[in-house]
Amino acid sequence: MSVESVFPKLESLLPQVAKPVQYVGGELNATVKDWDSATVRWALMYPDAYEVGLPNQGVMILYEILNELPDVLAERTYSVWPDLEKLMREHGVPQFTVDGHRPVGAFDMLGVSFATELGYTNLLTALDLAGIPLRAADRTEDHPVVLAGGHSAFNPEPMADYLDAVVLGDGEEAVLDITEVIRRWKGEGRPGGRIELLTRLAERGNVYIPRFYDVGYTPEGELAYTRPNRDRVPERVAKRTTMDLDAWPYPKQPLVPLAESVHERMSVEIFRGCTRGCRFCQAGMITRPVRERSIEGIGEMVRKGLDASGFEEVGLLSLSSADHSEIAQVTKGLADRYEGTNTGLSLPSTRVDAFNVDLANELSRNGRRSGLTFAPEGGSERIRRVINKMVSEEDLIRTVSTAFANGWRQVKLYFMCGLPTETDEDVLQIAHMAKEVIRAGRKAAGRNDIRCTISIGGFVPKPHTPFQWAAQCDPDTVDNRLRKLRAEINSDRSLARNIGMRYHDGKPSLIEGLLSRGDRRVGRVIERVWREGGRFDGWGEHFSFDRWVDAAKAELEPLGVDLDWFTTRERGETEVLPWDHLDSGLDRQWLWDDWQDALDEQELDDCRWTPCFDCGVCPTMGTTIEVGPTGKKLLPLTPV
Repeated sequence: MSVESVFPKLESLLPQVAKPVQYVGGELNATVKDWDSATVRWALMYPDAYEVGLPNQGVMILYEILNELPDVLAERTYSVWPDLEKLMREHGVPQFTVDGHRPVGAFDMLGVSFATELGYTNLLTALDLAGIPLRAADRTEDHPVVLAGGHSAFNPEPMADYLDAVVLGDGEEAVLDITEVIRRWKGEGRPGGRIELLTRLAERGNVYIPRFYDVGYTPEGELAYTRPNRDRVPERVAKRTTMDLDAWPYPKQPLVPLAESVHERMSVEIFRGCTRGCRFCQAGMITRPVRERSIEGIGEMVRKGLDASGFEEVGLLSLSSADHSEIAQVTKGLADRYEGTNTGLSLPSTRVDAFNVDLANELSRNGRRSGLTFAPEGGSERIRRVINKMVSEEDLIRTVSTAFANGWRQVKLYFMCGLPTETDEDVLQIAHMAKEVIRAGRKAAGRNDIRCTISIGGFVPKPHTPFQWAAQCDPDTVDNRLRKLRAEINSDRSLARNIGMRYHDGKPSLIEGLLSRGDRRVGRVIERVWREGGRFDGWGEHFSFDRWVDAAKAELEPLGVDLDWFTTRERGETEVLPWDHLDSGLDRQWLWDDWQDALDEQELDDCRWTPCFDCGVCPTMGTTIEVGPTGKKLLPLTPV
């Protein structure tokens, strides 16, 4: 039966809200397919505003892969701002997709990509607006299966009561497998209803169905176990890994936003995974092993993407893009190919030890020469050993001196505050480093208009990392250290005027820590915050620390635990962690040993270029590190 567009009801509301263009759809390369011709229908959600969600690579890739199937339909939905939410409730307009403006509740699947835990309340808003029961146990065959993915899904337990299913890892092949299961189940007449569909998904071993697992707690409040409560369900659920990236050259036709978005560029993921072993970095740990896209595959993706979109900037993305084994050939080949055009190249923040000025010159050849960005992460040599960020101050000063001597004028440096074993002195060393950068820059450039901006975020311990056992630093300590850092920077006026400082207070980080390492008991905190008005918690102007603290006190203390128990408490080696039944491939003992090495200030090399350190991923997942070089070159483009 056809599903009607809600746009006629929505259209009259749009003049009353801010940025109405974000709700109208119709972007270049968007897809609207006939509802009745589709067997399986997906609504894909990024639980944040359109301007953040539209450029998201993960959603864009899955949207395109699914819509290439003739009998499958995929549309996108984003979080609506509170002004439109209020009007939708008043006028009975449900959560809708921006493509066909169809009600989200009519789809077979609602796939949600969680890049950050602070998007959890936004999902609850979307479910409620869509008329989908908040709790998975209350849904029937008539409701979509709510499926989560993304980095934050590697510990979905705080949202377990609200999710039907979770996929860990890469989504390209996973969504096709899930689509086939739904297609067969529907073709057979939906035998066994919703429970049978979820069971069929679970028994494949790569889809986690929270309701099929029971949890228990010790008298002290610790988690005692998470175990299956039915047959056909695995003890542990494994992540998906897409090995041959060249076989998945998506997006081929990037979406071009109608409204301003956070990234106005065409992006190509040049490799996936990271083996640098930074102990704080969940993304690097859970995406192992490294898999590179070939130079020819990158070149073809750039060509097709630019032809299809008209963007003037190409972002070469990965967790550490300058580590691609052929990055010099890739950047030179692309710079040669697009010389004389308006097409510029960019890399995200670059490791100091992977940077060279030739690479930077190629990146800026066709575009404007903006600032350079590096991420030392820790201010002192000691704390960088703790976090396994093997960059010396001498390396940094040498690198920025070369850059300043070659015409650059700005450097941005990223750091964290609140790292394990951190002291005030470790943080004050950030000021010393920034001042040395300015001194070196002035000397190398022979001029005084050199700028260094330091950007500081609060550290949050993450699951599936060596720091998953660490105590999180409390917000007052973080804020106090940042005040001391500001004073230390300002102690030398001649240098301070060239140093910018941006930082976030420690309070949102503490709540992120609660959601990051929480178990199912935290779900009731999320729901209470949402019912009391929590929306867009990742946005400073909407975030309320007091609301979260009060909700945690009301919901957790009757259970014998509290906010500090989930955040500022250090875990022991044998404690059962909420995500232990979810297999990222990393050996738990290896993570614990690396945590002990961190406390001993011992560094670990990158296993790409050294013997294996037995982290467990490759043998467990049946994968292997895949890097070049291929020896190939990018050929010039010739008109056909």
